[in-house]
Parts: sequence; structure tokens; C-alpha cells
Amino acid sequence: MKAKSKTLPVSYRLAVTSRVLAAVFGGYVVTALASVCLTLWVPMARAEAVVTGMTSSFLVYLLAVIWCFACRSASRAWLGLILSSLVLAALAGLAYWMERS
Repeated sequence: MKAKSKTLPVSYRLAVTSRVLAAVFGGYVVTALASVCLTLWVPMARAEAVVTGMTSSFLVYLLAVIWCFACRSASRAWLGLILSSLVLAALAGLAYWMERS
């Protein structure tokens, strides 16, 4: 006699998959943009600013992953990552524009 095995619904599996993808790819985008912003905005020598930006990227990536799994829904996790990456991209573009003009 076979025992009934309960499997998780497909909707739950897709939600978890979406959160994992948001954490991996969205977290990478936010981390890269945060690192660039910090490098461009911090008032240090260029080499020191790059090292500071790259070092802080570990913390930013950790916070992005925690954010993705702490949200109530996967769509809210994606929305938070997209909005933060848009803000960081605008700040990086502004810093680049100010440096070049």
C-alpha cells in the first residue's frame, strides 16, 4: 500500500522560484549599482573609493537577499528591487554627469 505523499502546490513553488531569481539577479543588479554609486559619490581617492564600494557590496547583497525572502509576496520583492535599482541608477547617472561637466 502506497502512502499518500503531499506535494506543495505549483503556485507556492513558482513563488519561491521567483523569490530566488529576484534574490540572485535583482540582488546582483542592486549590488552593482550601489557599488558604483558609492564609488562615484564618496570623497576619497579613486582607488580607495573603489575598494570601499566593492567591500560594501557584500553587505548590500546580503540585505537584498534578506529583503527578497522577508517580503509578503514575490511581487513586492521584485518591486522593491526594481525601485531601488532605478534610484541607484539615477544617482549613478547624476554623479557621472556631474563629474564629466
